[in-house]
Amino acid sequence: MSHKHLTNLTRSTSRRLALSLGITLAFVGVEIIAGIFANSLALLTDAAHNFTDVLALALAWHAIRLALRPAHSGRTYGYHRAGILVALFNSTTLALIALGIFHEAYKRIVTPPEVQADILIGVGLAAVVVNLVTALLVRRGAENDLNLKSAYLHLMGDVLSTVGAVAAGILIRFTGLNWIDPLVSVFIGLLILWNAWGIIRESVSILMEGTPADIDMQTMLGEIQSVAGVRGVHDLHVWSITRSLRTLSAHLVTGDVTVSAGAKIQAAVNELLARKYGITHATLQLECVECANNDLYCAVANNHAP
Repeated sequence: MSHKHLTNLTRSTSRRLALSLGITLAFVGVEIIAGIFANSLALLTDAAHNFTDVLALALAWHAIRLALRPAHSGRTYGYHRAGILVALFNSTTLALIALGIFHEAYKRIVTPPEVQADILIGVGLAAVVVNLVTALLVRRGAENDLNLKSAYLHLMGDVLSTVGAVAAGILIRFTGLNWIDPLVSVFIGLLILWNAWGIIRESVSILMEGTPADIDMQTMLGEIQSVAGVRGVHDLHVWSITRSLRTLSAHLVTGDVTVSAGAKIQAAVNELLARKYGITHATLQLECVECANNDLYCAVANNHAP
């Protein structure tokens, strides 16, 4: 992918995030007012969640802008991991908000206040539309970008939570059971926690230089060793800069070959890594000696994750 194409794609994503941010911020005000008038924790919960979406979208937008900055001597990988830090921050705030929701819901389950079901239903339906539109604006590219995925999950969580608020309003309208409102909030909180945990786990894995979850190291090792001219592999490391930017380094043991023959071996391994594993940044060192037993991760075939 060319730098110009990547820049244009980033600018398009930035515009979509900015539009989503504006729409979400405007609706937060509407939901807060409606939640107060309806005395609905479900609506106020959704407004709080929507406000975190505003922060999430703002941070995601800033991280995308940062990623456009070129690498330099102090940041040789550039600013690509700004998005990972934002994803970690966003998911952590989601978890904290969920805990606050559980606390408030508990108090309302013990002493259920009266809820204006009609307002809850009306505003909830509007929220479903707003959240769905903003989520679709952010969806493009979220499958390959953890920063965008965290923002997208924020918004899709709102879609599901507002559907829950509408369902609560309908049930309260016909049954008069006001405790349904905080009960729905508990389910919303659990949904938020589930989404937050997935992003936290993946963000920490990337920051800890973990191997991408979809890569089987034993399979990869076998395939590299099957390349013509490769007699062994050691010092093999695979990690991610971002979800879609993967890096590998390895020492390849070969025979006493010429430079041109070694270049062909490297090219064959690079082609394999790019085609099967999406790894386009690989550093391969050729050696014509056997792997020493004390080399880091030398006995790769015998080591397994705990």
